[in-house]
Amino acid sequence: MFLFLSKILPLFLYPLGLTCVLLVITLFLWGRRSRWTPYPLLIALFVILLASNAWVSEGLMRSLESRIIPPTDIPQADAIVILGGATKSPVAPRPMVDLNEHGDRLLYGVKLYREQKAPLIIVAGGRISWSGNTRSEAQDMAEVLQLMGIPAQIITQEPDSLNTYQNAVNVQKILESQGIKQIILVTSAFHLPRSLLIFKKLGIDVIPAPTDFFVTREEDPFSLEGLLLGLLPDAHRLSLTTLALKEYMGILIYRLQGWL
Repeated sequence: MFLFLSKILPLFLYPLGLTCVLLVITLFLWGRRSRWTPYPLLIALFVILLASNAWVSEGLMRSLESRIIPPTDIPQADAIVILGGATKSPVAPRPMVDLNEHGDRLLYGVKLYREQKAPLIIVAGGRISWSGNTRSEAQDMAEVLQLMGIPAQIITQEPDSLNTYQNAVNVQKILESQGIKQIILVTSAFHLPRSLLIFKKLGIDVIPAPTDFFVTREEDPFSLEGLLLGLLPDAHRLSLTTLALKEYMGILIYRLQGWL
């Protein structure tokens, strides 16, 4: 129940959910012919326009991604840990496991392995079975890694975790059982600050390896054309704003739980 509530309740604080709530309030006030009817409608419009422009979405995402600067050269460690959230299960009509927008996590993990940064790879992630899908993310990731030429015998799966904290706790058990002292932690750049704090609080020696950057340095970020286009609403920017707010919400909840 806690997991369900932690997923559903914050949705009403994100731009799209908050806008829907405001529109419902508008309809209620309109039905009562209230003079307050325009105000929640105007607030809803402001929320959508604010959350879907480039300055807000990129600013929020940059505030997360810039917290941990990737080292120029990743040092060697005992294992590479790749956190879940990068795949879609091979449910019909998909012919195989698909990579989602965060699939760079797997690509970067393979790159580090081929550069001989670590001899082992641990893939961590279960999957919430509310939709009836019982296949874990760890299984999906292991399958993709093998398609990319990684030997099955060097891959360890952690298939039971349903959030980042459980990722860290379950991975810690694997590290202790295999005598692994130091890991390279691979996840999306926006997700790494929270992940790194959790792993370090558990006493795990971690080398951060962020990937999947959404915000990069632009050659001409202050052009007039870019400024005007950046102010226009865009669905992708709305998604980025929501993703960043979701991560900040996760940081807040994890601090309240004492996990950070």
